[in-house]
Amino acid sequence: MKNYSEDASRQYHIQVAKGEVGRYVILPGDPKRCEKIARYFDDPVFVADNREYVTYTGTLDGVKVSVTSTGIGGPSAAIAMEELYRCGADTFLRIGTCGGMQTRVKSGDVVIATGAIRMEGTSREYAPMEFPAVADIDIINAMAAAAKEKGCPFHTGVVQCKDSFYGQHEPETKPVGYELMNKWEAWKRLGCLASEMESAALFIVASYLGVRAGSCFLVVANQEREKLGLENPVVHDTDMAIQVAVEAIRRLIRQDREAGVTVERETAAGNGGGQEEEK
Repeated sequence: MKNYSEDASRQYHIQVAKGEVGRYVILPGDPKRCEKIARYFDDPVFVADNREYVTYTGTLDGVKVSVTSTGIGGPSAAIAMEELYRCGADTFLRIGTCGGMQTRVKSGDVVIATGAIRMEGTSREYAPMEFPAVADIDIINAMAAAAKEKGCPFHTGVVQCKDSFYGQHEPETKPVGYELMNKWEAWKRLGCLASEMESAALFIVASYLGVRAGSCFLVVANQEREKLGLENPVVHDTDMAIQVAVEAIRRLIRQDREAGVTVERETAAGNGGGQEEEK
């Protein structure tokens, strides 16, 4: 594909060049979270800021790691993953926020996604709807172990991904509210833990690219608890979810080293993506 960037060495949207990111990347939605996450790295360096995409790169345990924001929703998250992959990344840990759906999922808890309901549009341009959006098992296990180590309350399971924030919170006002509300009840009865907006796209794009992806979220609040008159404070501090993701990367680095997997990757085809070469 044609590179539309003014600087041909950089990816068009994220404005990052090959070699400027590590193979392990944390993906928050909010660009303002990137600097906060980068503080957990050793020797973090600012790399790029373009549109919704802010990137910092540093090290953890001597290995290059990065953080890149994706903005809100599947389309921009998919772009970030595709372009980061072309720059050398292949292990992606999304950290974000979600709304709880089961009453046991409380404000301030952490949710670790094992899979995602594809109630969004981006993943449909990569895979048929019959193909499941699932997280990488190594990342799931690393996040769960990290959460246990940190002593934070956490849940593992399926999350729901949508394209409309207000379709979730005000479904009765929408012309297709009948469908939104019926499906919401179905997801709850099936045990869906929480609702967010990016994981389905990321998991499907990761399957297409042959890379690893996983997600963990801070539960901001739970509208189902609110409906029942249960305690439901609004929590905004994502620090624990960030710590879970950072510790998970440390665990993945150790596991990869023990398995003899190189902790650096570079693409053989430059900005065009495609075939990769292990160092």
